[in-house]
Amino acid sequence: MTVSGWWRMVAALLNAVLLFHGFSSAQRDPGYTFMHQATTAPSVSYYDYIIVGGGTAGCPLAATLSQNYSVLLLERGGSPYGNENITDLAAFGAALSDLSPTSPSQRFVSEDGVVSARARVLGGGSCLNAGFYSRAGPDYVRLAGWDARLVNESYEWVEKVVAFQPPLKQWQTAVRDGLVEAGIRPYNGFTYDHLYGTKIGGTIFDGNGHRHTAADLLRYANPSGLTVLLHAPVHQILFTRRGTKPKAHGVIFTDANGLAHRAYLKRGSNNEIIVSSGALGSPQLLMLSGIGPKRQLNAHNITVVLDQPMVGLGMSDNPMNAVFIPSPQPVEVSLIQIVGITHNGTYIEAASGENFAGGARSQDYGMFSPKIGQLSTVPPKQRTQEAIDKAVEAMKALPQSAFVGGFILEKIMGPISTGHLELTSRNPNDNPTVTFNYFKDPRDLQRCVDGMKIIENVIESNAFSPFRFDSLSIVTLLNMTASSPINLLPKHANASRSLEQFCKDTVMTIWHYHGGCQVARVVDRDYKVIGVDSLRVIDGSTFRNSPGTNPQATVMMLGRYMGVKLMRDRHATNGPE
Repeated sequence: MTVSGWWRMVAALLNAVLLFHGFSSAQRDPGYTFMHQATTAPSVSYYDYIIVGGGTAGCPLAATLSQNYSVLLLERGGSPYGNENITDLAAFGAALSDLSPTSPSQRFVSEDGVVSARARVLGGGSCLNAGFYSRAGPDYVRLAGWDARLVNESYEWVEKVVAFQPPLKQWQTAVRDGLVEAGIRPYNGFTYDHLYGTKIGGTIFDGNGHRHTAADLLRYANPSGLTVLLHAPVHQILFTRRGTKPKAHGVIFTDANGLAHRAYLKRGSNNEIIVSSGALGSPQLLMLSGIGPKRQLNAHNITVVLDQPMVGLGMSDNPMNAVFIPSPQPVEVSLIQIVGITHNGTYIEAASGENFAGGARSQDYGMFSPKIGQLSTVPPKQRTQEAIDKAVEAMKALPQSAFVGGFILEKIMGPISTGHLELTSRNPNDNPTVTFNYFKDPRDLQRCVDGMKIIENVIESNAFSPFRFDSLSIVTLLNMTASSPINLLPKHANASRSLEQFCKDTVMTIWHYHGGCQVARVVDRDYKVIGVDSLRVIDGSTFRNSPGTNPQATVMMLGRYMGVKLMRDRHATNGPE
């Protein structure tokens, strides 16, 4: 095959590499007796805790608090159980490309032009992601001011239900050995821990190819202490003004029929409303409830409860860049299993696969599908469904030989670059506008360049040599990646001659966005909203940096951790209640 034809193979691989063949039966509904449609809810109800958002943090938090208290968990989406697009590894990507109003994934486009996804399902982002499970490092735990022993116990509580060791076959083994050969040492074997060097991480997909999500952690719940309502978007947090500060005391939510319901806190000074709606949803709900920048609130005729200009600031998304390597021999289908944790602020990961479209139920091409829009970073007027449809059709015509190979990616730690979020309407189901400012800080761009140099060394390592063509130089591979037809970024000739330009031209999201309600800006170290009583935010919106190489393990841990801490603090103050 000519070099000019290789970009077609790379384009297919770019779209297909994370679409897996797995077992095809959807995960069985656990039969939660406490889970109901919001249409069944009374018009007024009372609880010790009201948690807004049944996602990666909200589920473990609700399960924990329900042991001793009455808890209402409000989720704007539906159940993940019985939906093969969520639970089946073979259908990975299908949920992300579903644009229907009932999809578990809600598309949003940042002002930078990157198309991304926002979870709309019980279990949150753990129902949509690529499954990699890895803890935060000890420095992260220390800087967060967390109790290291309780952190470890909380991780273990999560891992008993959702974490597994992935299989490691030839291609991933070659990447592992290539990283070690490139100097990313030591090799730490399989571990959930965040350790410098190369390691095998965990996954939330079990040996049968079934996804296990944060919703599974609700099996820990006390059924008599928990009520979960689905399709229950919260429109507003309600406040009273007894004393010097506003005090949260209830919420207004609607059901699938559009009927409004009110839920209030029971009497008790320790009862609270906890927002766990994610990096987009949490700052959005605070603003909709009157806590945020006065200018924004006035623009939407929202009564100002607290002028808090820091709400919505510090938005970050870890940029990801990848190199696609056609293989002269078939490779296994693998999700991200290996990670190289470097000292220069970049993480190296990889995935591989073949014949992704041939045996799957749908041709969604996984994480990097143009149907998902992952790479559609162009001005809105040029970002058309017609362009996406054309790219999808082009890939359907590709030969099966185009689906042989894998990619190696680098992701930036942090990142240092930040942006902001603003309201677009008073409807909580509408996406706010978000700007991430990828590579605005030159230190992030330098980290990308450093990461790309490590990837080059891995590709050229002896260990990886069976899975690359000698006739394809690094320059050729970079140019093929940069000119891939499913990446709609404006192109620059010979982007490989400048790794800085390559990073800018091929940047994509890996869905690790965070910020908007950050510690010491919007909430204190106990996640209490500053300037307000009886209100906390507990989720990734409070992070300054994304924890570890992948955040989901730490977000689930945080839900459990804060649930235990709240119960211990109440017991220390009031004794047994």
